[in-house]
Amino acid sequence: MSDYNAPFEIHVHGQVQLRLGVDFAQLQEALKPLWQYAGARSLADGAVSVYEEEPGIQFDPKERLLQMCWTLRGDEDFRQSLDEMCMGLNEIADQGAAIEVTFYDTEFDEDEADEDDEEAESRDDFVMLFVGPTPAAIMQVQRDMLVQDVVNVMERHFDASELAGVVAEIDKLFSDRFDALVSSLDLSKRPRGTGGRGGNRRPRHLH
Repeated sequence: MSDYNAPFEIHVHGQVQLRLGVDFAQLQEALKPLWQYAGARSLADGAVSVYEEEPGIQFDPKERLLQMCWTLRGDEDFRQSLDEMCMGLNEIADQGAAIEVTFYDTEFDEDEADEDDEEAESRDDFVMLFVGPTPAAIMQVQRDMLVQDVVNVMERHFDASELAGVVAEIDKLFSDRFDALVSSLDLSKRPRGTGGRGGNRRPRHLH
């Protein structure tokens, strides 16, 4: 299938703090499912987005930071590559992080779509992935993002000072989930109720 005939443009966006000592070779191995899917022979070759204005996949060794604002063309089978990427990044991540993936339907034409034709609906999709060195680190990011989402909505109607109880209930939900995980996997360090707010970006971002 020609790259230009692919049914989706897929945008991957996020940043991951990497462990001390992680080098380019390790990162290249962790991201191998992505650049191989794109038909590249290396991360350096595959890091370029199909859109020139996007920075693509960048690694800052001094800051130990992986940044992705990268678009490629592909199909639904790219989801398997995403699963493999997450497993690779879990091995080198220093803390939990969220990665946004958006599938844009290249075959859908809104101007030609018939409102009564269900088959003409766009297949656009949005997926939020989480990576981290431990399940607790991943839950921490999920918790912080949920707190931000809920607080952003409720601050339209309530002062921030009135929402402490809501945040406490969210913390309880995550603590209960983590306790259940600990009982089955013998983990430690439950997610912290910091009140901090994780990122909740929506594509497409150019950083």
